Amino acid sequence: MSSQLAQWRHGAEEAAKLGAGILEHWRSKFSVREKGRADLVTEADLASQKAIQAFLKEQFPDHDFLGEEDPGAKEGRGPSADAPPTWIVDPLDGTANYVHDVPAYCVSIGLMVAGELVVGVIYDPRMNEMFSSAKGLGATLNGQPIRVSETHLLANAMMSTGFPPDPDKQERNLFWWKKFTYQAQALRRTGSTALNMAYVSCGRFDAYWAFDNYAWDVAAGVVLIREAGGIVTRVSGEKCDPFQQDLVGANPAIHQQLIESLAANPDKV
Repeated sequence: MSSQLAQWRHGAEEAAKLGAGILEHWRSKFSVREKGRADLVTEADLASQKAIQAFLKEQFPDHDFLGEEDPGAKEGRGPSADAPPTWIVDPLDGTANYVHDVPAYCVSIGLMVAGELVVGVIYDPRMNEMFSSAKGLGATLNGQPIRVSETHLLANAMMSTGFPPDPDKQERNLFWWKKFTYQAQALRRTGSTALNMAYVSCGRFDAYWAFDNYAWDVAAGVVLIREAGGIVTRVSGEKCDPFQQDLVGANPAIHQQLIESLAANPDKV
């Protein structure tokens, strides 16, 4: 099984580089249309997804594919437990950053097999950073092993989060942003969920929390954080489900403290 996982991981790495190459080709050349307020889509991410899907289909013809730009993708239905291995792909995470030429965006590719996430790859083309992981095989950054941080106190933690594009849906996380401002050392918003989680996996951030994720935002990051020694759950502490929108990922000590803080205001989670 480990050799098969390594093969799948390598395929995801190659697909991520292929998609990122298309993003860089299109950068500063694309036109933009709005799917919703501040929720932008470009020719670039559509072209990236198409290339990634074609590559993975050629390499793994028996696998299924779920991409952010697929019709009906946001309906929140995951593959059944008996479905073929399914690639869960965000061809451009951090679209608004990309549109404004802010160098904080990436390609995110996860693989779910029998209801379990087993491969996670996130590639940042501007930093040339390849975060890669597979179940039981550890997590790496550009081929070197990575681990979550050893920060033990929430008061010393740098945490990250993400907000939904619709301002009318941001009130819940604004509450927690204010609360954690007083509990943590520092908070960050990169504009890319996948990069937030990748940074947790290599110890740059100590934790990530959010209430409005989609599966393609987090699938790769879940595997990365776990394989780097961290914990990923729902905000209640229950088992992580990438097709539920809430998620907490952190090193073990900070994860426990974060879950306890969230539980103190259950009407706000």
